[in-house]
Amino acid sequence: MMHAGDVPGQLARGATLLALLVSAALPLDVQAAPARAAKAGPAAAAPAAPASAAPSASTAPRPLSESVAAIVNDEIISTYDLAQRMRLLIATSGIQPSQETLPQFQRQALVSLVDEHLQLHELKRVEKQQKMSIIATDDEVREEISSMASENNMSVDQFLGVLKAQGIGSETLYQQVRASMSWQRWIQGRYGSRLRVGEDQIKATQAHLESVASKPQYQVSEVLIDANRAGGMPQALQGAQQLVSQIQQGAPFPAVARQFSAAPTAASGGDAGWVSPGEMPPEVDAALDQLRPGQLSAPIPVKDGVYIVYLRNKRAGAGATLVNLKQAAVSLPETASSADVAAARATLMGVRAATKGCDDLESVAAKSPGVVAGDLGEAEIADLAPEFRDAAQSLAPGQVSEPIRTKVGLHLVAVCGKHASGAAQLSHDQIENRLFGQQLSMVARRYMRDLRNSATIETR
Repeated sequence: MMHAGDVPGQLARGATLLALLVSAALPLDVQAAPARAAKAGPAAAAPAAPASAAPSASTAPRPLSESVAAIVNDEIISTYDLAQRMRLLIATSGIQPSQETLPQFQRQALVSLVDEHLQLHELKRVEKQQKMSIIATDDEVREEISSMASENNMSVDQFLGVLKAQGIGSETLYQQVRASMSWQRWIQGRYGSRLRVGEDQIKATQAHLESVASKPQYQVSEVLIDANRAGGMPQALQGAQQLVSQIQQGAPFPAVARQFSAAPTAASGGDAGWVSPGEMPPEVDAALDQLRPGQLSAPIPVKDGVYIVYLRNKRAGAGATLVNLKQAAVSLPETASSADVAAARATLMGVRAATKGCDDLESVAAKSPGVVAGDLGEAEIADLAPEFRDAAQSLAPGQVSEPIRTKVGLHLVAVCGKHASGAAQLSHDQIENRLFGQQLSMVARRYMRDLRNSATIETR
């Protein structure tokens, strides 16, 4: 007998359960199952169940070897339930199952089932005590499932076919959606009206954002593996390493985040938006500073878990100036004679006289033999080569420089656009909403931690 926090470390090594999973008549086809961020939260991101009558666990075929996987406050989680949840995780995460990843799916599936049992047990207690309805009705669950099917451009019957083709009983998703909807409703209803974001908090956040406005900003997607749920830091780190490997092999980051992340952003596929230094743990800030757009981080241990971050984009601070440039150039080696340089200069001056600016620079240059034109894209002025930097600073948009000599040739540079980098500061209401969401998420995590600590769980 143990507390809920001890569950992952007490999982059986999986001989019986994995046999149940991999020996089913229907094969797993990860690519066939669409994944989405359900409105109710990460637990509801999965293929849809039928919009007809609520599925009953008693009507679904059960394996003959079904046994007890765990007992949560006298409620049974069967090996069938566990195998079904593993299938659902595999189908919606995009991760290819293997002997290395199955134990992680087993651990995550059992933790999710334990949490859902604890949540529903708590909601039933509150309903009885306060004589109120909290748990989602069949009609509400059916409506959510119908919405999930529509967002995947499928009918409910087609969604059911996706489930069935992967050996997943529709009641598995039905129960998951019910638990997630009900719990989100209770947390929002109980704490949403009680939480207050003070003006001092908003002003402090505004001051921080202003202080880092000149620093780079990062557009980030994140996965947070909660060490408490994973059974400790070693298990969290191992799980994060496996997820990084799977993402590198093609598993969609949003799908992985929805099913494995403990961060509030899990419901939106891990999308944390644009963040400034200081908004994430220092260890994550340090990692972001070393990443280039499009790169995935290695696992990043923090105080209570392990982060995986994907840097989608990066922009310079508000104090920098960005320019869009085009050029027309004549190739000349550094050892070119004065006569060759003079001839190239005359050619480029002719191009300069004939062009109106960025719009026709390339077409005009194409008519001059030996002149090559191209778009240099957008860059921060401070990052430009010294030869181009003065022209980019002094020219207005639409103007073209005189020929500039470099080691490789003679160039005309056209400034096509110039603007200050960095986004506008968040508004008062945007900051208030962000802080409120962070507080609500923290309260919900503490609530679940208390439920786990007071629960009695047996694993078999």
